[in-house]
Amino acid sequence: MDLRGFGRRARSRAALRGRRRYAAVGALAVLIGGGTWAAASSDAAPAVHREDRLLSLPERPGGAKEVRIDTSFFTSGPASGRRPAVLLGHGFGGSKADVRPEAERLARDGYAVLTWSARGFGKSTGKIGLNDPDGEVADVRRLIDWLARRPEVRLDRPGDPRVGVAGASYGGAASLLAAGYDRRVDAIAPQITYWNLADALFPHDVFKKLWAGIFFTTGQSGAPTGAPRTPPASSGGCGRFEPALCRMYERTAVSGKPDAEARRLLAARSPSAVGDRIKVPTLIMQGQTDSLFTLDQADAAQRAIRHNGAPVAVDWIAGGHDGGDRETARLTGRTAAWFDRYLKGDKGADTGPGFRISRTGGVDSTDGAVRLRGASADRYAGLAHDPRRIRLTGRTQTFSNPAGSGPPAISAVPGVGALGDLSSLGSGGLSLDFPGQYARFESAPLSSAVRLTGRPEVTVHVRSGSRDAVLFAKLYDVAPDGRRQVLPAQLVAPYRIADARAGRTVRLQLPAADHEFAAGHRLRLVLAATDLGYASPAEPTAYTVSLKGGGVLDVPTVPQVRSAAAPLPAWTWALPAAAAVLAGLLLFTARRRTAAPPPEPALAGVPLEIRGLSKRYAGSEDRYAVRELSFRVERGQVLGLLGPNGAGKTTTLRMLMGLIAPDEGEIRIFGQAVRPGAPVLSRVGAFVEGAGFLPHLSGRANLELYWQATGRPAGDAHLDEALAIAGLGEALQRAVRTYSQGMRQRLAIAQAMLGLPDLLILDEPTNGLDPPQIREMREVMVRYAAAGRTVIVSSHLLSEVEQSCTHLVVMDRGRLVQAGPVAEITGSGDTLLVGVAGEVTDAVVEKVAALPGVTSAVRADGGLLVRLADAAGTPRLVAELVRLDIPVDRVAPYHRLEDAFLTLIGGDAR
Repeated sequence: MDLRGFGRRARSRAALRGRRRYAAVGALAVLIGGGTWAAASSDAAPAVHREDRLLSLPERPGGAKEVRIDTSFFTSGPASGRRPAVLLGHGFGGSKADVRPEAERLARDGYAVLTWSARGFGKSTGKIGLNDPDGEVADVRRLIDWLARRPEVRLDRPGDPRVGVAGASYGGAASLLAAGYDRRVDAIAPQITYWNLADALFPHDVFKKLWAGIFFTTGQSGAPTGAPRTPPASSGGCGRFEPALCRMYERTAVSGKPDAEARRLLAARSPSAVGDRIKVPTLIMQGQTDSLFTLDQADAAQRAIRHNGAPVAVDWIAGGHDGGDRETARLTGRTAAWFDRYLKGDKGADTGPGFRISRTGGVDSTDGAVRLRGASADRYAGLAHDPRRIRLTGRTQTFSNPAGSGPPAISAVPGVGALGDLSSLGSGGLSLDFPGQYARFESAPLSSAVRLTGRPEVTVHVRSGSRDAVLFAKLYDVAPDGRRQVLPAQLVAPYRIADARAGRTVRLQLPAADHEFAAGHRLRLVLAATDLGYASPAEPTAYTVSLKGGGVLDVPTVPQVRSAAAPLPAWTWALPAAAAVLAGLLLFTARRRTAAPPPEPALAGVPLEIRGLSKRYAGSEDRYAVRELSFRVERGQVLGLLGPNGAGKTTTLRMLMGLIAPDEGEIRIFGQAVRPGAPVLSRVGAFVEGAGFLPHLSGRANLELYWQATGRPAGDAHLDEALAIAGLGEALQRAVRTYSQGMRQRLAIAQAMLGLPDLLILDEPTNGLDPPQIREMREVMVRYAAAGRTVIVSSHLLSEVEQSCTHLVVMDRGRLVQAGPVAEITGSGDTLLVGVAGEVTDAVVEKVAALPGVTSAVRADGGLLVRLADAAGTPRLVAELVRLDIPVDRVAPYHRLEDAFLTLIGGDAR
């Protein structure tokens, strides 16, 4: 497997080649090869001069042997001027070619830029030493010597160039180490990297076997391009690694537990070893979606460098080694501004806030792309700031570590980030815990939303049947139904608790993250005995755990981190006038008196019954928008109204709300006939085509103003109950102009729920929302109906209708096609579409068909259709596919509702 192009595939080639490789390789293209920035260019951009050369450097300080380091030197503009220099390092498995676009961008910005391929990569010779101070770090110091001799480079003094160092992952660690070992470095900008490699690969003395295996497999794949091949340095084949590293890995992989020598070896090659010497301005950019180098690594780096008195800024980006948006364009600009300030001395350069977090901020209405919004504060808050104390409950529990530590639980799986969001299958993602192998403790439903920003902590007592206990702690976000749970960023905290046979009380630090737990959700602490990404003891044993310290979970919050205001559509400024017109219409219709049929007492408990409803188009005797439509809706149902464009859905909703009158038939709401201005409409809440709000007022003030306009008593609004269901939490006190699209949608739903109407009508409530917000909207509807009320929702998202609705009404050309429970129309939902990269051979089909819980497996376009004996077996299927090395690039429910829908309307969605 050729990993040299990882950095390039992270950019443009990912779109071309990633589809032909399964998810693990596709994700690693972004991850290990990091350091990819998007270079801005134009036809008028100044020319960049590149000078390539192989430099001969000592293999070891003072030694006679040499290694060849492949370099490229970039400049732009007048050849006579001196300018600051920048060294750009590449990610593990990559080469200097990966960072060429960034080098050219910085050269055009007025820097002399030097890129190089580290030892063992690209055309450079030598052995991989994982940033050995006497190897790769010494090479960087020699490269700084070379820059000091160049006439294009500005000098602070003879032999001391003005120089900054940047890079991601492997290259990011090189920048930190360079600053620690060479005082000539003036500023650094590391991305998604480590502070202590021993802590990263052996967190709390547990071996991170999958990520470590990826590293060493990459390094064992052969000699660098153009270098002579050498025999393996050990029985296992060390490839390009230094023998000491190879022996360390083999020893740890076999034993499943790191020894003291392994920790010393990796720690000595980590920035933490020289942390007290790093005293230069540092911009730390760390990934939130990263099970390799977690946010804890960035936190430790910030504390050490800040203690030295140097300026430090911290940026938590959306993506990381497990996938997600790496925000390359934004980080390019921020890095350039950082160097402008501290290398060029430009005091006007905008280096950004001291602490920034990327959060989901809705979608772009023009192309449907997910938007990220920055939340920031003047200072970095750390991982334990302003904790919210949440009480967990649960009895003392005993569970097992199985023989051979299998089957293992699943949290993050390196390289398959594309499979990390399986919430549409009801499993809440890829995470999986096997019964009998874990204990869990839960909070009560949250009365208001809680924003976790940092590292939660809890105290537990652990007793083990063996000398040591190895546990994996994770904190789930559990939906109100209690079944769906989400593991933020798929992160888990491993712990080896020594001498636990007699029992020990320990303080557990859970994974650091930025995640909002919505009102009504629960927090679930799970302590598992196994995890796919880590080594667990092979011997079977039992663990007994209980809560201590009152069962209090400390959830850090950082209220001073505030999101940037979202831009408002131009039409929102016309809302006051529109509100006045609407108020006039309401007053007008309230005064109208029409003769209505008498109520039907037998239907007093029925939310809605439609009989023979018809509506002709204006000026037409034989063309119908709705024709002879009849159906009934009961209490507690969430009814989905489906149909292609022109089916008559909107016309039906308008008649239902009394906005237009039918030509024939009638509508009964709780036995009362519907007419414009009918009193029974006070029991109906509606959200159609978006709600208008005054942007300068808070969410709560908007709702109070709306209710006052109805003229009904304030006590009838049930404002707090509606807001609790909508789950807006503390956001209600902020101006609406700061709301994301999802928050505006939820505020609109809360407005429709004012007075807690018995019948709630929602027209396309998920328009403009990203997947997490859609899930939240789904939960709002389910919570509302759970209290015995009724929801009618019209939506084009068949997958959402299938998950949130209990019943369906399908219309086509104005007529009823079918009505009934979702299960009757769609089937059992036990079939999955498994995408497989490459050819699906007979052997692959046979392997999958023979798996436990699989009823059948057949070929389909791009993969397999797999039918399960139990729809809840999806996570187990994914685990088995990963174990069998089947190149899976996606798993999704087989769209049975879509098939049923297209069948019912004849396949014509118009």
